[in-house]
Amino acid sequence: MTESFFSMFTPKEIAHISATGTRVHLPEGWSPIWEDTPPDKAYIILDGTVSVRRDKEEIAQCGPGDIIGEAAILRGSLRTASIVALTPLDLIHLSADKLQQLSVEMPTFARALEKVAKERFDS
Repeated sequence: MTESFFSMFTPKEIAHISATGTRVHLPEGWSPIWEDTPPDKAYIILDGTVSVRRDKEEIAQCGPGDIIGEAAILRGSLRTASIVALTPLDLIHLSADKLQQLSVEMPTFARALEKVAKERFDS
């Protein structure tokens, strides 16, 4: 991915996104998202690095400013990858409902989600 998800927003928009979600901290080695599970949440990484794995093989890494878990929500399908924390993580947790709420409240958020999802589906 060439630019982070958060780089597409103004500081005021980032503050609104952050206030809508819940801040969570996860230790290294934890998996907040599992392959073949329902699309109930997404996370924006504030600090740390995750491994994106399909069939236990790493297909990508994501870091600060990136969003993870949004693709299955947008497609309404089971998760196609698992996420494993390579470092301790500081995240913004967004339920599927909160993701939808932000998409309605902020057209820029909806466009950014679509852009990220398209880049991931096309790769």
